[in-house]
Amino acid sequence: MTEKDKIRWGIIGPGAIAKAFTAGLADSESGVLAAIGTRDPDRPGLAEAFSGARIHRGYEALLADPTIDAVYIAVPHPGHAQWAIKAAEAGKHALVEKPLGLTAFEADAMMHAARKAGTFLGEAFMYRQHPQTLKLVELIRSGTIGEVRLIRSSFGFAMPAFKPEHRLYANDLAGGGILDVGGYPVSMARLIAGAASGKDLAEPDSVSGAGHLGQSGVDEWASALLHFPGGILAEVSCSISLKQDNVLRILGTKGRIEVQDFWFAGGVQGGTGEIRIIGPDSTSETVTVEETRHLYAFEADAAGRAIREGRQEFAWPGMSWADSLGNLRVLDKWRQAIGLEYGIEKPERRKETLKGGVLRQGSGPIPRRRIPGLEPAASAVALGFEDFRTFSSAAILLDAFFEKGGNLFDTAFVYGAGITEKLFGDWQASRGVRNESVVIGKGAHTPLCRPEFIGQQLTLSLERLKTDHVDVYFMHRDNPYVPVGEFVDAMDAEVKAGRIRGPFGGSNWTRERFDEAVAYAERTGKQKPGALSNNFALAEMQDVIWAGCVSASDDDWKAWLAARQVPNFAWSSQGRGFFTDRAGRDRQDDKELVRVWYSERNFARRDRAVELARRLGKRPIHVALAFVLSQPFPSVPLIGPRTLAELDDSLEAFDIALTPEQVAWLDRG
Repeated sequence: MTEKDKIRWGIIGPGAIAKAFTAGLADSESGVLAAIGTRDPDRPGLAEAFSGARIHRGYEALLADPTIDAVYIAVPHPGHAQWAIKAAEAGKHALVEKPLGLTAFEADAMMHAARKAGTFLGEAFMYRQHPQTLKLVELIRSGTIGEVRLIRSSFGFAMPAFKPEHRLYANDLAGGGILDVGGYPVSMARLIAGAASGKDLAEPDSVSGAGHLGQSGVDEWASALLHFPGGILAEVSCSISLKQDNVLRILGTKGRIEVQDFWFAGGVQGGTGEIRIIGPDSTSETVTVEETRHLYAFEADAAGRAIREGRQEFAWPGMSWADSLGNLRVLDKWRQAIGLEYGIEKPERRKETLKGGVLRQGSGPIPRRRIPGLEPAASAVALGFEDFRTFSSAAILLDAFFEKGGNLFDTAFVYGAGITEKLFGDWQASRGVRNESVVIGKGAHTPLCRPEFIGQQLTLSLERLKTDHVDVYFMHRDNPYVPVGEFVDAMDAEVKAGRIRGPFGGSNWTRERFDEAVAYAERTGKQKPGALSNNFALAEMQDVIWAGCVSASDDDWKAWLAARQVPNFAWSSQGRGFFTDRAGRDRQDDKELVRVWYSERNFARRDRAVELARRLGKRPIHVALAFVLSQPFPSVPLIGPRTLAELDDSLEAFDIALTPEQVAWLDRG
């Protein structure tokens, strides 16, 4: 390869690890260092350490350099996501020092940005590209030590002394062992467990962890136990204040394998890697892998090959996107087990978006609509986010929804035992967007579905939400043994107290009960129920998903909603996967789908959605959501994406403008 054909690399964050990568580039076949970006271009030694590279003042300047093809991101951990996303948006390929992000949620957002931009994104576990790793996998697959039963691996060292300003001890820089070096033994364990199972990698079905948090709040030493399907166990440990032997041990039914400091693979500058095979009679042999090239040259060339071939991720045994996500999910669970949440992940500190900017409400693609009795105008879909358990993870999705024009948020007293309400409260307070947001609150779920619990639960909900009111309120269930007027009285009292400032009504209420409540309110001069939140979708529920649920998808319900123009905030608006490949006449593995949605009439609707989606260049699930949005009454779908990709996918429904004739055809043929 000629010099002009090589990948022209830039470095963001020219620290110690960047110097190692620079040495690897010099020994690579496909890349050359062209420039660095630094916040301190006058720092002594930069020109010598990064010889021949242009020095840009600031990372943005490097990303703006049209001569740069790819960037190596070596800033401290909290900056990985920000600069990887910005690199993708600038059209630059990115190799990111491990860990790819602080969490799997951050990594997923980074991958989403690269996916949209069509750029390469890779996590820099340099050992995964070295021939020694492939040789180790071959030994496992060939049965050299029989069936693998136990993997033991550590990466631990002792810093000379506690230094709170050092990145390894700095809470603000996400220091500690788990994120800095714990990913190595975890990634190796998943690779070996996969090789033992005939796969590229394996994911543990359980993770338990323990660790010691030092005076700066980071983990100074920690251990975890991973259990894999098939019974393989992995014991992993890491430390920054405790020296460990750092021997990878793989124990099988016919012996064991030992590798010292597997991530060095014989030496950073090149050398002979040794894989020691010990038989059941304690006899041993050593398999050697000799390489003269710099350790970091292998990952530079692997990234270069992917870029030249138009691939967006590493080829195996490098860290694919699925591999990086799986690794971080283990680290997330490990951190959760020891209570390690960095201060920079908490709402008091994380006031900016993942890209490092101030949150700004967008004007699209999510349109707004007027709902009677509700100010301000609400987005045409509401976001539910019950699956999140940390502020840093939820904020990624909440920020994205808001920036795409969304301002309607679905919460409930029972969701996540209150976690969902607390996360939203922290988010809206951190971002200062309560006045621009429309909040749905729900309470009085069975078995506490009685009038006295409406006010009691709303008090606690408002404390969690960090606000003095909700904009829309629903009883989460109905209790037909209580006169409906008592429920109307309780909700009307909250309106008069200013704690409900828009419509209220019932979730999972029948038409008869709703009509009875309206009649009672008209007789007594109370605020009338003004909205429902029942299931509504192109497919009709054949059986309730949960006890006490009510669907409003049949013909009688549609006529009733259209005649009264009652807004319905529709949950499970996309049929919970019925309009995806998870469902089919010959697919019986998802028992809930089969029980709740399978009927010939629903499959006929699904067939028509498939046909229309094909004509429109969309997918059936987009058509299903467009159907809910296109009803002749106010219909507000509640959507629950878990990732940015799922959010963007849902919003493709707004590209579809169904005519009344198409709506009727999808429904009845």
